[in-house]
Amino acid sequence: MRWRLLVKPALLILGGEMDRDELCFTPATELARMIRDKQVSALEATEAVLSRIADIEPHINAFITVCADEARAAAIAADAALAAGDDIGPLHGVPLGVKDLLNTKGVRTTFASHAFADNVPDADCVAMARLRAAGAILVGKTTTPEFGHKPMTEAPLFGQTRNPWNLERTAGGSSGGAGAAAATGLAPLHVGTDAGGSTRIPSAACGVVGMKQTLGLVPHDMNGETFGLFSFINPMTRTVADAGLMLSTMIGPHPSDIHSLGRAPAGDLARAAKGEGDLKGVRIGWRLFLGNDVIDTETREIFEAALPAFAEMGAELIPYEGPFTPTLPIWKPIIFSSFAIRFTEMMEELGDKMSETLRYWTRMGGDYSAIDLQTAMQIRTQVFRQVQGWFEEVDLVVTPTLARPALPIDHDPREPVEIEGRLTDEPRAAWYPYTHPFNMTGHPAITLPSGWTKDGLPLGLQIVGPWLADDKVLHAAACFERARPWADRRPSL
Repeated sequence: MRWRLLVKPALLILGGEMDRDELCFTPATELARMIRDKQVSALEATEAVLSRIADIEPHINAFITVCADEARAAAIAADAALAAGDDIGPLHGVPLGVKDLLNTKGVRTTFASHAFADNVPDADCVAMARLRAAGAILVGKTTTPEFGHKPMTEAPLFGQTRNPWNLERTAGGSSGGAGAAAATGLAPLHVGTDAGGSTRIPSAACGVVGMKQTLGLVPHDMNGETFGLFSFINPMTRTVADAGLMLSTMIGPHPSDIHSLGRAPAGDLARAAKGEGDLKGVRIGWRLFLGNDVIDTETREIFEAALPAFAEMGAELIPYEGPFTPTLPIWKPIIFSSFAIRFTEMMEELGDKMSETLRYWTRMGGDYSAIDLQTAMQIRTQVFRQVQGWFEEVDLVVTPTLARPALPIDHDPREPVEIEGRLTDEPRAAWYPYTHPFNMTGHPAITLPSGWTKDGLPLGLQIVGPWLADDKVLHAAACFERARPWADRRPSL
């Protein structure tokens, strides 16, 4: 009987009605409260999301695996625990999507590769285990390019993921499935990863919030090498408060990640993300360029029109051009040489069952020398010192997240990007030069919707802070959200 009620347009909740889609777009902070107060059950919330996934998924292709049976069982257990008066976590009963690069116990984890098409882990990764402990309910594994290797979300295993604001545009990558799912109400919480912008690119392209926290704040046990780590496991949500609450459940030391050990607290992230108070006394430096020299006119106009929101909340806005060494020349030898180590043998076994772009960059990685790699690592340290030095003059730095709206869905990530009617450079250099620097330096960086173009495509701005100032970054983001709210905007699928 309950399932028949839930697939109708409205849910019956405590004698009243709540539209299914309204429930699906309810922020996690509010949904968790409603479940605690027994205004809605975890099963009702889960069934609503599963029903909406069934409707929306054929249009955008955001999931590799939907684990409906497991989700229902977990939701029933969550409701039983609440009824029994058990202690519950801050995300109790809230539906969750997880990028398919992260291990989920008992649920297929493919890395979007034919090599792992039938892989079912016997344990959760650390971040997933913590989210489960906080009460979140896994509804599915979201799409990613094969091993997260590029900024468009497609792979031979599942095809393309489309941008819900325009199905002929990319959702971005590599956490494109999470971005598209968050934007369309297919669970309020999503986990992405980010080694060069892979959380922030799709978040900006799809009009949601994506945060890359300080290096080591969330342990990363999915990477084979952690000493030189610049990959992150991150929250992707529709609101800043949801991102902060979610992140607060994922942080803390773990022996699998050297950077997490001895990490100082980053403040009360959930509280900071509520945006209480204002930004009085906060010096915010803003810059249009970061190693690039071209930005789309409408993107620039929307970014500049968004900046006064910080001043309205009390901040001092300062045009700022602190010293910066472009990071793409050092990012490439580090990441592509790791591809060569990880994927050369697999490439030979899979042949054209592996993404052609992954094979291309894997072969390129074998051409870098040890001197190239050591030089890149030394310059990485230099860039860290430059960026950390910015915060002696300003408290936060704001940039665009992308130099133009979402690219056409079939764009080859090795080919130049068109901006202002002319071809510029490859996407890493021209479309998202603003993201990979802070993977190299480890600084916290969050992207927020800054506005929508005349064609209805979302754009983002990025707030960057000093190491371990994640609470200050979240607070500034939440204040911006209060001044320029966006959560009422939904793709019309």
